[in-house]
Amino acid sequence: MPPEPLICTVDLVLLTLQAGQLQVLLLKRDREPFAGALALPGGYVHTGEDQSCEDAALRVLQDKAGLQGLYLEQLATFSGPGRDPRGWSVSVAYLAVVDAGTLDAQGAPVRAAHWRPVDRLPALPFDHGRIIATAVERVRGKSLYSSLPAHLCPAPFTLPELQAVYEAVLGETVNHVSFRRKMGELDCLDAVPGGKRADGAHRPAQLYRLKQEFRQRLRLVGRGLKA
Repeated sequence: MPPEPLICTVDLVLLTLQAGQLQVLLLKRDREPFAGALALPGGYVHTGEDQSCEDAALRVLQDKAGLQGLYLEQLATFSGPGRDPRGWSVSVAYLAVVDAGTLDAQGAPVRAAHWRPVDRLPALPFDHGRIIATAVERVRGKSLYSSLPAHLCPAPFTLPELQAVYEAVLGETVNHVSFRRKMGELDCLDAVPGGKRADGAHRPAQLYRLKQEFRQRLRLVGRGLKA
């Protein structure tokens, strides 16, 4: 008896920061199952075109969100006979993050799309709620010991602006001294030559941006932000 066909897809959790909240992109499905429902961007792996699942995820990111050159990482594999009414399926999920500046420059079609706060999601089809929860847990965990939140901060930025992004992602206040020490340990930022931003009556603050080598990958340290 020949094996039943296997459904193989990729799903993309694209996160940004808007109004101080971590938000995820959802798109209306244009076909069954669940036509008209909000869901994660995703699609089939094209065996004649994609050399890997990551290639498929990058294609989905470009085709459905109009974005490229973002930080992207494989999140997890979700599989089983009950997650898709069409049959036994496997989805390789990917996590991508984008700052508001890049979204304005590259992703005009999705800038006004369906962005939802990750802690106030509607009912979602398949297991997309579980996929998003896994992505949020990953982002918040990595924010303690990596440069990941810097990918959500429009460049150039000041250290107080970057700290505010870390706090928004983590959902808690971060000690000012500990934050600056951790940024020094990460060594992932370049000071913008001559770049300053006035902040009310305070002395103008130095502007920074991610070093070139960390714009599509993370910088990690052994100790967490609170250590």
